[in-house]
Amino acid sequence: MAKGFGDEDDVQDQIESTVSDAVNRARGALPAGESASSCDECGEPIPEARQRALPGVRLCVACQEEQDQQAKKHQPYNRRGSKDSQLR
Repeated sequence: MAKGFGDEDDVQDQIESTVSDAVNRARGALPAGESASSCDECGEPIPEARQRALPGVRLCVACQEEQDQQAKKHQPYNRRGSKDSQLR
């Protein structure tokens, strides 16, 4: 059977590398250090349970949700993962 230009393991290596990069990027975005007692954006108190659950948290739930929505809007569209791009 013809193999083409690359080894079969090359595809798996690329997948593992992509997943590893995504995990490292996500870990780097996690807050660290001492949690704030009040939100850096609106000044509302951050509940003690949230501070314990997320060490280094700086925003209340409402402000964090808004920040997450803004980040999602600016995320690039992955054409490689799109089924449409695979059909063309």
